[in-house]
Amino acid sequence: MKFAGNLLLQREPGCTVSGNHLLAAIYKEAVMKKAVTVMSALVAVLLVAPAAFAQGGEQAAGGTGLAAIAVAFGMGIAAFGCGLGQGRIASAACEGMARNPGASGPIRAAMILGLVFVETLVLFTLAMIALKVK
Repeated sequence: MKFAGNLLLQREPGCTVSGNHLLAAIYKEAVMKKAVTVMSALVAVLLVAPAAFAQGGEQAAGGTGLAAIAVAFGMGIAAFGCGLGQGRIASAACEGMARNPGASGPIRAAMILGLVFVETLVLFTLAMIALKVK
């Protein structure tokens, strides 16, 4: 056993890499520091947020400037998720058809059904945005 600062280190005979290595301890300490920083920032935001929402602000003349920006971000996120989902569905279907060409018909039908469901989610998002923003 060796002592490095206040850390107790054990080394197994003949082993060059050990779980109790000094660099592993430093890495764990760095990860914990990041976690504490993120958690403290989260607590600070949660403490400040009620005061920010409690203030009664006057609405601008148009009132739809920020709503339009929010709509754009919301639809962009929905379209991004849809694109990722459709890409994964098509990739899995192509891989399945390549592995078993005899089952390409049912795989294609399941792929089209999955693509329809994913696209429907984006259309529902568009409909909800249209209903919320006047």
